[in-house]
Amino acid sequence: MLQESESTDFANKFNHLGKMKDHKLNDIRNLAVLGHASAGKTTLCEAMLANTGNIKRMGSIADGNTVSDYHADEREHQISIHSSLLRMEWLGVELNVVDAPGSPDFIGDSLGALAVADFALIVVDAVAGVGFITERMWAEADRLGIPKFIVLNGVDKENADVPRVVEEIKHILGDKIFPMTLPLNQGPGASRFLDAMRSKVVEYKPGGSGRFEEQDVDGADGESVNDMHRQLIEFVAESDDSLLETFFEKGELSEEELRSHLHNAIQSQAFSPLFCTGAASNVGVARLMDFIAKFGSSPLDRRSISCESPDGDPIEVDVEGSEPVIFIFKTLVEEHVGALSFFRIYSGELKSGDTLYNINTDENERIGQILLPNGKEREASDHLKSGEIGALVKLKGTHTNDTLCSPKLKARLPRIEYPAPNIHAALKLTTRGDEEKVAEGLSVIHEEDPAFQFRADPELKQTILSGQGEIHLKAVSETLKRRYNIEIELDQPRIPYRETIHTKAESKYRHKKQSGGAGQFAEVWMRIEPLPRDSGVEFGHSLVGNNVDRNFVPSVEKGIRVAESDGILAGYQVCDVKIDFYDGKQHPVDSKDVAFQIAGKQAFREAFMNAQPHLIEPVLQVKIRTPEESLGNILGDLSVRGGRVMGTETEGHAQVVTAEIPARVMHAYATDLRSMTGGRGQHSESFSHYENMPKDMEQKVISEASKQSDAA
Repeated sequence: MLQESESTDFANKFNHLGKMKDHKLNDIRNLAVLGHASAGKTTLCEAMLANTGNIKRMGSIADGNTVSDYHADEREHQISIHSSLLRMEWLGVELNVVDAPGSPDFIGDSLGALAVADFALIVVDAVAGVGFITERMWAEADRLGIPKFIVLNGVDKENADVPRVVEEIKHILGDKIFPMTLPLNQGPGASRFLDAMRSKVVEYKPGGSGRFEEQDVDGADGESVNDMHRQLIEFVAESDDSLLETFFEKGELSEEELRSHLHNAIQSQAFSPLFCTGAASNVGVARLMDFIAKFGSSPLDRRSISCESPDGDPIEVDVEGSEPVIFIFKTLVEEHVGALSFFRIYSGELKSGDTLYNINTDENERIGQILLPNGKEREASDHLKSGEIGALVKLKGTHTNDTLCSPKLKARLPRIEYPAPNIHAALKLTTRGDEEKVAEGLSVIHEEDPAFQFRADPELKQTILSGQGEIHLKAVSETLKRRYNIEIELDQPRIPYRETIHTKAESKYRHKKQSGGAGQFAEVWMRIEPLPRDSGVEFGHSLVGNNVDRNFVPSVEKGIRVAESDGILAGYQVCDVKIDFYDGKQHPVDSKDVAFQIAGKQAFREAFMNAQPHLIEPVLQVKIRTPEESLGNILGDLSVRGGRVMGTETEGHAQVVTAEIPARVMHAYATDLRSMTGGRGQHSESFSHYENMPKDMEQKVISEASKQSDAA
């Protein structure tokens, strides 16, 4: 039988005509929609927009017409690459939803979304289960101290297995996870859900309208839903000592006690609610939205935000304060619009025409147009209040991770911590003359996505792009082509091998040139010896007498530095060598700076080749996080790569392996690791040290360098 309630009256749930009204702080919900790729986050957002009346019909990823994934690269690859801000209203509550990418390659936007959220809505696929990004976002929300809601999406899929995935979620993410709804008929046509909150069955009408009716239930299903309700009461009771005492005395809590304490139980993270949905058919979504509106976190749940003063001292910013403090969590450059700076306001009110202080750059920034984005649609506003999220147009000196504040309240909000890149590629231009456009384009892309980095490496003589995965770097190259009409290729970066020596040696080199005019003459006597690792190249002289004028000592050193940089054995930088320029000869007329440069360079080359030269290679310290079942494959692969395992430890439900691995075998390791772990492995890498290369690899590198030199 249909139960008349606020939950079934869609007409009273939203007001989507015109600009949303100004809401009080406790009527604002800022949430980040997160989870592993293909879990259905964007589809869930489409269903929410349809339920609120913001859109008349749900779009689809396949058709490329969703509100969130509106960029050309997202439609081409059919994945979320950029986070999108969506605005809607439900039960009189303002929902600011940041739909974030699920691919590990674009984790930077996910971290940015979470940084400005009051709670995380973490979506898990009912077929595939928990993915790496699921765990990563859960851990990040824990670090930030904000509540987590779980959406088990796709219960309407062919191979959905809700009981298995719920147990997997509890096993990996913790046992304080409670299903608020469970489907009675999972798989295609799923429509009936047990609802723990209402102790009823909720049945969704066909056609994707999102509308539902509530039914009383008895028998086995009645026992199941009543048991769910009792478990919910226990979780809420355990969140408060006085409430727990009441529960023990009475053996239950009243519905009023349950509802009045449910919000606080979620804020204290006594449990994390789990809702089952089939977003593609818009089932289960409306009850999730009801719960978010009634019990989700508001900006008031954190009465103050921990910040830093300009001097680095801790201060608190009151969310109900009068002075504006805003944080830029994302920058996006769009055609015909320019740079959009997405922000959240944490205190006060922001108005067009205000001048705020950028505490990161120590400069003032004038606020121009304020926009309220909903995907690619933007509505202009003359102000925003504390707790709200919006976008600013064409800020002059403000970037992602910057805090803008009132000159009367100088506060720096915590910065987003982006992961270090784990994959690298060398950029190759296919057309000369595009160098300036490439530099500009790479700077803009880094501004949009700080998890992408680039550098011009003088040692390798390459521009190195660094990111979170192959798709990440491919997206960068596609963006350069689309925006700047620049064609580039991505190549494997050169490895920064180094050249050094085993023994002492010496040389005597005479440079003599006579071509009819002024001649050149210089003779340099030199000794060299090996130095300890990481000592660089140490040059000195022990000249006595008048055989060589001391004015030529810098000339000899200059020639040596050229040879040191260019390499001698295979074209790599020389290191860990001590050089003594101890004697030589000069001519009263023909000796000059250039002659001693040439003689110094050649004397060094000869001595170096006589001192048993060899190559050393960089070794990386690598930390690999892997599911326990993949540990054997990881260790076997490390052995094949010539890695040394330094230790293994347990971290939650994962194993963390620390190893030292030669850099030459680490190209595209991020991709290989995902393959070995079903997408759930991750790694970080940092330079450790240089060590001698295996002889066979050394000869191979020298031989290839010789061939390239001959070809040049």
